[in-house]
Amino acid sequence: MKISLTEFVTLDGVSQGPGSPDEDTSEGFTQGGWLVPHMDGTFVQQASDWLDLADGLLLGRRTYEAFARDWPKVTDPDDPFAERMNSLPKYVVSNTLTEGIWQPVTVLKGDPLRTVAELKSRPGRELQIHGSARLGEALLSAGLVDVVRLVVAPTVLRTGRRLLTGPGGPSGLRLLRHEATPKGLLLLEYETTGRAAVGEYQGLSEFVQR
Repeated sequence: MKISLTEFVTLDGVSQGPGSPDEDTSEGFTQGGWLVPHMDGTFVQQASDWLDLADGLLLGRRTYEAFARDWPKVTDPDDPFAERMNSLPKYVVSNTLTEGIWQPVTVLKGDPLRTVAELKSRPGRELQIHGSARLGEALLSAGLVDVVRLVVAPTVLRTGRRLLTGPGGPSGLRLLRHEATPKGLLLLEYETTGRAAVGEYQGLSEFVQR
């Protein structure tokens, strides 16, 4: 299976609490809900199309517990995500979680990189990471992430937990698709290419001639 990482971020890279003011108030964060004013039909359709590719959800403990608290309460039959989110297999990377209430769930204990690599080797389409930024960052740095999908909101918060700021080597990406929604969200899809390439500036002429 491929592993994909989907994250909602502000223009300054904040990924904390996109959905509501009380979604994630850790470390005193009070600016949650910043994605909601920019959601529209184009965004919902693309997010739904991405979810269609999932054969399972790969989550860290904190995101799993937040999703387990919220998603089972979404009972609107017209909601485009609830049925799939609630029914997909969940795989939680945690050495402290003993059991999960959001079924079906499998807790992956032991070395995270080893257990995820074993799961990734199984046949299937995508294991999707939603949220779980720390898990996604670790797996990206280890070369286990195949696809990165970003939804960038036209908002600058200057506070909150930012995406991809932890330890690890540089990662290269190649842009596959991009789209701007009517309300200003950027929908970006990348494939990973290994270690990021670097170069030295030699003037513009070499680029103009290509």
